[in-house]
Order: sequence, then C-alpha cells, then structure tokens
Amino acid sequence: MNLLKELHKHFGYNDFRQGQEEVIQSVLQGNDTIAMLPTGTGKSLCYQLPAYLTGGRVVVVSPLLSLMQDQVEHMKVMGEKRAVALNSFLDFQEKSFILRNLARYRFIFISPEMLMAPNVMERLQSLSVSLFVVDEAHCISQWGHDFRPDYQRLGHIRTSLGFPVTLALTATANLDVRDDIKRTLRMVGPKEVVYSADRPNISLAIKSVTSFQDKMEALLEAVAAYQTPGIIYFSSKKMAEDTADWLKQKGFQKTAFYHGGMEQEQRILIQQQFLHGRLDIICATSAFGMGVNKADIRFVIHFHLPSSAESYLQEIGRAGRDGKRSLALLLYSEGDEGLSYQIMDNEMPSDFQIDEYFLDGGKSSEQDLMNRYGLNEVHIRFLNFYKQVYINKNKFLQPGGRNLAAFVKGIRDQRLDSKRKKIGLMAEWAMEKSCRRNGILRMFGETYQETNDMCCDVCGLDYNLFQCLPDKEMKEEILTWKEQLARMLLNK
Repeated sequence: MNLLKELHKHFGYNDFRQGQEEVIQSVLQGNDTIAMLPTGTGKSLCYQLPAYLTGGRVVVVSPLLSLMQDQVEHMKVMGEKRAVALNSFLDFQEKSFILRNLARYRFIFISPEMLMAPNVMERLQSLSVSLFVVDEAHCISQWGHDFRPDYQRLGHIRTSLGFPVTLALTATANLDVRDDIKRTLRMVGPKEVVYSADRPNISLAIKSVTSFQDKMEALLEAVAAYQTPGIIYFSSKKMAEDTADWLKQKGFQKTAFYHGGMEQEQRILIQQQFLHGRLDIICATSAFGMGVNKADIRFVIHFHLPSSAESYLQEIGRAGRDGKRSLALLLYSEGDEGLSYQIMDNEMPSDFQIDEYFLDGGKSSEQDLMNRYGLNEVHIRFLNFYKQVYINKNKFLQPGGRNLAAFVKGIRDQRLDSKRKKIGLMAEWAMEKSCRRNGILRMFGETYQETNDMCCDVCGLDYNLFQCLPDKEMKEEILTWKEQLARMLLNK
C-alpha cells in the first residue's frame, strides 16, 4: 500500500509530518502503539487515516469536552459526517438518539467518565471497535491516580471491548509516564514511537524576582513589551482573575481570565474569542490549553512555578505552533514552590477526612460528608475509587473501617511523595545557572546537544526579537504588503 498516495487521496497532503507515517504503519500492522509526537504534528491523522484505509470504527478517549467538540467540528468541516462526541453537552434526547444510532458513526469521541456508564458500554460492546485511541494519554498518569480516577479503568474498558488495537497519543511523556500508560491500558510489548520533547523555536527564560511586587512589575513589563497573543499561567484561580482585571486597568483591554471554576458556556466563549483574535491575553490556570489550536501564540508566561516538567512543557507547547520564534518566560522568586506544595496538599484528603469518611460506613450522603468534613468532589472520587480497589483486592473484608482507611492513606502518601519530588525538581531547575533547555530535557531522559543561539537566557537571548513592532514599523510593514499584493495583481 502506498501511504503517500492514500494520504493525498483522503487529505490532500503530499507529505507526512514528523512521526505520522511510522505510527500509521504500526497501527495498520495491528500493533498497540504509544506515540509521543511534537505538538502541532497532526496526531489526529494517526487514527483518521487508518480508519479510512481499514473501514473500521474508532473510539477516541478525550480528556476535555471542548477538545472533543473541536475535533468533531473540524472533521465535519473537512467532510466527515460520521463523527460524534458523547459528552455532557448533550441533553437526554440527543444522547438517547446517538446511543440508538451509534452504529452509524465511524469516529466516536468520549470521556473516560462517560465510558463508565453501563448503557454506553453496552452499546459499544454491541459494535465492532477496530481502534481504541487515548488522546492526550499523559492524562492517565497525570490525572488518573487522583483527580480523574476513571482513567485507571481504561484497561478494563479495553478488555471489555475485546482488546482492539490501541493507540496512545501524547506530546509529553517521560519513561515513567509511558510505563504508566502501558500498565493502565494493559498493553503487552507495544511499539513506541518517541520523538524529542524539545520545541527548538521556543526560547526559554527565567527571570528571578525578590518579591510579589517585583513579580507584578516584571509581568507588566513583559506584557507591554512582547508580541501578542499570549497566555499567562497561574496556580491560583483568584490570582488569574485579579491579574486579568489589573491588566485591563493598566490598559490591556483585550485580556480575560479562564479557569475550571467558570461556567462551561463562559469558558467556551473565552476560548473562542481568543482563537478568533478578539482577545490578546489569557490569564489562566492549567485548565486552559488542550484543544486550543491557535498557531500564532507568541509567549507563554508562568507567574507561578509549574508543578512538574510535564506540565511546563505541555503549557509552553501552546506557543509557536506556526513554527515561528516564541518565548516561554517563568517569573520565579525563591520559595515559590511553597504554594505548589500547599496546593498539592489541599488536592488530597487529610488523615482526619479519610478516617471520618470510611468510619461513617455509608450512613450519610456524600453531600453531607462534604459539608461536614470539608471534602470536595475530587476527594470523593479519589476515596470512592480506591475503596473499590481495596474491595476488589480483599473481597472477604467489609468495605469500611480502619484497614480501608490505612490502605487509602498509603495510596495518598505515594501520590504526594511523587508530586513533591516533581515540584522539587522544578524548583532546582529554576535556580540552576546552566542551560535551561538541557535542564528540562534531562527530566525526560534527553540530552540537549545542538547549538541554538536563541536557546535560553543562560546561553544567550535577544529579547528584542520578541518585542512588539512600533506603530511606524507596523504601518510600513502593512504598506509593503499592500504594495506587493498590488504588484502581484498587476502582473497577472
């Protein structure tokens, strides 16, 4: 089979991007595959082309509602009408119609949580699924152990579907994360197509500040100087909101905030405004990013220390998808990691909360327990998931009491220890005085050996290349463009 010929026939492209052909060949050969490809290389092609060539049905597990909606809409624009997203955007009638007619669809996008619904799994099991895809597969390791434990059940789902060929797609997954993906999805000897996590067109910089006021002044200076659009990442929802309002007061009117605590419709509106150029700057938490397919983002600024190298690379990877020079700037004050540790601790239930939850023995509603002991929905999901894990391992024991509480505390402590180490590595990296790129890639088992005169602030960086064009230069550039267009038309 001539894959280049098929690529042109189905998509109109003349060449594959980095890694695509190797991944597609692996899938067509029936291999379970883990593909770590650079951001912006068109990972969706890696399952779309095999589907057209084999005529099979594809289930795509996607982490975000907005991401799967965008993917489905893009496919429809390209002429593919047999794509559907099963998610909470649908009302009861829409969801019922799709489930009744699921056999009509070739591409089914779905979240891990929706896969757990018995009626959904029953319908999927009645169909023939030839390819099972986990998009943004690093979420298995990043979120699956605590924030979204249903990711841990994907191996069981895969088994229930008859072990279809499975493709895990990601842009950032070190060796430990890839091992976690294999283990969770029950992959045996998968082919791994792994490319560098480096984005050479993104220059890395860290600006050390001594106080909160210094950090705010440095942020204002950067926003005023550098080309937009850009994203500023925060670890705090309130800080994202407050800073967006502050920047608007300083004259940057095309600024908005975005975080997971906002209403779904409001988040979609902000995202669409940013995508279509009505907003220049987004002050966001890590909730903003996946599915934001905007090629011309010129800077990503981290106001707070990222919690891991994986998060950092995912977030800066939203810049420069057009291949042009972009800047990733971290504003760091010694001790910033303290906020990361505090957030990490709050994400997990305390000893007291775990004890009270399990000693209750199911007598109270989850809402009552949340109100009484300060638990949140993430805590509840974590506790319920590992309660079931414990019961499955110890079927002869009652699902309550001190043994269960001790088991869950042990799991929690393992997760906290893993997160604490990652935060510590990021703090060490921020304080190093050696090549930033080599330091971050080292956490992915890579060694940076190329010479790049725009590598980082340690190796040498001309910040003038990222600055806004003065009005005069912009006008001259526009005039030149118009003159060139006029000449082209006259020469026809």
